Amino acid sequence: MTRPGLILAGVAIAALAGAGGYFVGTYGLPGGLRRDAAQPAMTANQSTTDTPKAEKKLLYYRNPMGLPDVSPAPKKDWMGMDYIPVYEGEDEGVDRGIKLSPQKVQLLGVRTEEARSRMLSRPIRATASFQFDERRQVDVTVKYEAWIEKLLVNATGEPVKAGQTMMLVYSPAMVQAQEEYLLAARLRDETLPDDRAARNDADRLVQGALARLRNLDLPRAVQDRLVRTGQVSRQFAIAAPMQGIVTDKGVVEGMRIMPGDRLYRLVDDSQLWLQAEVFEQDIGLIKPGQPVEIAVNAYPNRTFTGKVAFIYPTVNRDTRTARVRIEVPNPDGALKADMYASVLLNAQTITEEALAVPESAVIDSGRRQIVIVDIGMGRFDPREVKLGARGDGYVEVRDGLEEGEAVVVQANFLLDAEANLKAALQSFAPPPATAGQSQGPEMPK
Repeated sequence: MTRPGLILAGVAIAALAGAGGYFVGTYGLPGGLRRDAAQPAMTANQSTTDTPKAEKKLLYYRNPMGLPDVSPAPKKDWMGMDYIPVYEGEDEGVDRGIKLSPQKVQLLGVRTEEARSRMLSRPIRATASFQFDERRQVDVTVKYEAWIEKLLVNATGEPVKAGQTMMLVYSPAMVQAQEEYLLAARLRDETLPDDRAARNDADRLVQGALARLRNLDLPRAVQDRLVRTGQVSRQFAIAAPMQGIVTDKGVVEGMRIMPGDRLYRLVDDSQLWLQAEVFEQDIGLIKPGQPVEIAVNAYPNRTFTGKVAFIYPTVNRDTRTARVRIEVPNPDGALKADMYASVLLNAQTITEEALAVPESAVIDSGRRQIVIVDIGMGRFDPREVKLGARGDGYVEVRDGLEEGEAVVVQANFLLDAEANLKAALQSFAPPPATAGQSQGPEMPK
């Protein structure tokens, strides 16, 4: 290239450089960063007023969802979100709850209740069926061979009173026992009074004969008549040993009966057993002596009462229920065996008063339990608590709450959702821009 050409090329390059410098000076570099004289002064001013986070003291890490949980070291919550660092001077600005206007509180229908100490009891309901009291049953039997000559109680279900004659029987063995007594008594009377040894032997024979009659359950009236008159009774009565109803009759008139045969079974139904099937998880709350309320379909307007008498030591492996025996008075005979019933037991879940809140106040995620605390002026704070026993619609709070604090019992799920959304948006928000940095390219003026 000739010398004039080189001179022309240099002039062109210098012109282009000048034009580019003018454009940059006027409109700034790409990204909106302008190199004007004010920027160094602004940067210097910022360095004198704002301390970088690297120079601030790290206080703790807070939960990204706004829950009342902090950590001295970095960690993740149950959703895998990183805890947010809080530096010195920033802790006063951390909002762990939510603030609502009175209009929004009314619109959401927020209702609160104070945490108070109270006794807790939980109703236990179970199905049950009535049975005869096993300790109030007796079999009518005889200890000798006999024949039934007259059957007076001849129907199952018939009520009888103690001492009532149930049948008249004839027994050759009993007739022979009476004659043996009369023979012993005659021998005693014929013995000379001076012969003491013979007299004593005769007395022992008489007493032995009477003892045999008593052991064979000869009615006392028959024994007295035998001793008084010396007459043998061919027929005698068999009486009911107690008051009750006949639940089993195994004889008919004219039948031969043998020693040990069951003639009747009598049951006293003035008190019945109620066998309730209680679920396995409720057994620990039931104690003997607890009162029970009982309802039966046959008497919808009547409530019966009873008491827990015994808890059986086994659990049904198929239904996972245990039997509980309840004793129920039945003076008028209204309750019948095998009748179904529903029982209600008010079981005490704790032995002394404890701080409790309504069950509706608890938000249970499975891994943690949260209550929304009303801290006043429209502010609500989600707080993690530790729970205990439940009963009467309340749940015991063992940790995380003080007596008298108001907790939200209605619309708490809406407040919790809003608090979580607010915390989530705050955790994803970009950090504020520092002074001297533009948020975008400036438009040409």
